[in-house]
Amino acid sequence: MDLKALLNKEQYEGAITIDGPVLILAGAGSGKTRVLTYRMAHMIEDLRVQPYKILAITFTNKAAKEMQERVKAIIGDRADDMWISTFHSTCVKILRREIEKIGYKKNFTIYDTSDQKVLLKECIKALQVNDKEITEQEIMGKIGRAKDNMQSPDSYYRENEHNYREKKIAEVYKMYQKRLKENNALDFDDLIMKTVELFKKDPETLEFYQRKFQYIMVDEYQDTNGVQYEFVRLLAEKHRNICVVGDDDQCIYQWRGADIKNILGFEKDYPDAKVIKLEQNYRSKGNILDAANVVIVNNANRKSKALRTEQEAGGKIKIYRAYSDGDEGAFVANQIKKISDDDGRRYDEFAILYRTNAQSRIFEESLRRAAIPYKIIGGTKFYDRKEIKDMLAYLKALVNPEDSVSLKRIINVPKRGIGDATIQKIMDFANDYEIGLYDALSQVRTIPTLTARNCGGIEKFMEMMDNLMVLSETIPVSTLIETILKETGYMKELESSKEIEDKSRIENLKELVSDAVDFERTSEDKSLSAYLEKVSLVQDTDKLEDIDNDGGTVVLMTVHSAKGLEFPVVFMVGMENGIFPGPSSFDSESEMEESRRLCYVGITRAKENLYMTSAEVRRVFGRTVAYPQSDFISEIKSDLREYVSASGDVKGEGSTGSRPGYGAGYNNNPHSLKGSYVPFQNNRFAPKPATSGVSTVSSSSSPAGTSELTLGRKVKHEKFGVGTIVSASDIDGKKKLTIAFNNQGVKMLMVPPANLELL
Repeated sequence: MDLKALLNKEQYEGAITIDGPVLILAGAGSGKTRVLTYRMAHMIEDLRVQPYKILAITFTNKAAKEMQERVKAIIGDRADDMWISTFHSTCVKILRREIEKIGYKKNFTIYDTSDQKVLLKECIKALQVNDKEITEQEIMGKIGRAKDNMQSPDSYYRENEHNYREKKIAEVYKMYQKRLKENNALDFDDLIMKTVELFKKDPETLEFYQRKFQYIMVDEYQDTNGVQYEFVRLLAEKHRNICVVGDDDQCIYQWRGADIKNILGFEKDYPDAKVIKLEQNYRSKGNILDAANVVIVNNANRKSKALRTEQEAGGKIKIYRAYSDGDEGAFVANQIKKISDDDGRRYDEFAILYRTNAQSRIFEESLRRAAIPYKIIGGTKFYDRKEIKDMLAYLKALVNPEDSVSLKRIINVPKRGIGDATIQKIMDFANDYEIGLYDALSQVRTIPTLTARNCGGIEKFMEMMDNLMVLSETIPVSTLIETILKETGYMKELESSKEIEDKSRIENLKELVSDAVDFERTSEDKSLSAYLEKVSLVQDTDKLEDIDNDGGTVVLMTVHSAKGLEFPVVFMVGMENGIFPGPSSFDSESEMEESRRLCYVGITRAKENLYMTSAEVRRVFGRTVAYPQSDFISEIKSDLREYVSASGDVKGEGSTGSRPGYGAGYNNNPHSLKGSYVPFQNNRFAPKPATSGVSTVSSSSSPAGTSELTLGRKVKHEKFGVGTIVSASDIDGKKKLTIAFNNQGVKMLMVPPANLELL
């Protein structure tokens, strides 16, 4: 292969540097997948490396599939012998072969989030933990973080034995793990943790996989957590042929365990590492890249690099400051309509990106009013729907009868007269005799608290399950699903229902059968356990590949969801201090840097045009609030941005969007609405009150004494409480103020006579 003709200079260097540790710092849109693809093809085609000696790890099934297909297009079927998969898929493959060495059976079930919650609730109830004092969500989050950091229940307990709250969580963690093992089940976090545990407990197994994988590549290395880092470190320890690719400027998952120190510290782990920077961007116009560069350079904890492009500068970043959130939504919808009409752009070329899903409502309403079709990424996922989870629970119980969570879900679905009280009696019997739920169900006649009628219903259920187990070993998965739907009466119940929702459930179940047919057509291993494994490992990010299913819908999503995607026209909305960045960013340097990285990711999704919008007044949780324009906008140099009116026309820096003259002068000082925050200077993080002490402006004050009543100042009124000034003007020696009060909405006051305290 003539790699020099196919790749730019830096990409070429990344593709041919095979031996030893390599760090490829790949900026947004710089062609990192292309480098990895040709690197693997070069190793196999030119260097004669055996494909089975290569392990390539990605974060999504979509990325793994794309990489496999690209390599296959170059070298043919030999690509099938490589392991190109996600962390979790890689670990499942290893555990299916080796997990008996750490006390589990090979037919273990993988629990998803809802399964975890069911089991966790049982543990919380058994330990009599007050779920109002310590919530299920908190416990689940802390158990997940403990696993990310490779903390066992015992070590977590020892670390927190003098903290009552944490000690209780440790007790739940211990019981939760015990019950997982009793159910022969692993949760998602266990998949990697248990693989690391296997490697550390069984050196021979580790050595086998070290010998097997002589060349290791990890994509999106900035997103790795503690246990993923350890997994890779252990595998690479023998040959040290490890190549990691990532961008520290796109590390935006700190909140779910990603540790930026892994990529920043790679050269410390491997002092002989070769560092290659991919800075040539093939996605965005020049001004967009320059804006991204000048924002991200304000982060202190990063590798030095800057994106560049050979494309033209393009238009400036358009900044719109609306009066209200409703005006902001209307502006975005009107601009999409206008650009679509004027430039002939399809609606699928537009994306609206926000910080949190809760922000979507205003834009949904505006798009509906403008008759613009849209699609929200982040709704109920296919495999999360009740009817789908019911069928998957049947399948899981057939593969692994010890899975009590799945059994409890289906034992009375559809209803067969086995109520909660009956199930609890069986569970009590199982706990007393230390046997599994399935074993207890198999001997219900020996449970004295059950009636003959109870026993009859259970025995019919067990007979049906036994017959389905036999069938599951001989018929295709799709046929098995159809058989379950018929034999259980599940489909018949839905078909006889008059509820519209149940018609939709029928369609979803038919889609599940189609999904199984596709699996049978494309998978080498067509077993039921392989199908369940495939379903369990599907992640939210993998479901973004079909966002444009009809070719004409505007996409609404969080910036987190947009990572890895690109659109010709992007609207970044809600760009206000308190929203983006969020309030917690002003209390933590690391959180502010992560918010800035998120902003960088949002900016670099845009290929040709970028809008950044905000509102002076908006409703948040039923309260009217006024947030200052985001610091991130003011970090963009003035020659790269321009303010526009409600019609989209360019205006002066001193103008606001939807109401000409409203708050005039605001944009001359981008920090004038900072509230209690001050700007960053010299890359140092220093949040503190902009003013100290409290002064009073009363009706007896002279006109000059009102000079401190400026936009963004927080004030206190004796009747209305605390609020923020969102408009101020001088009228006949008095101040006319519009104030957004925290609890009383927006009020207009004159000073004098109003009495206000400056906070």
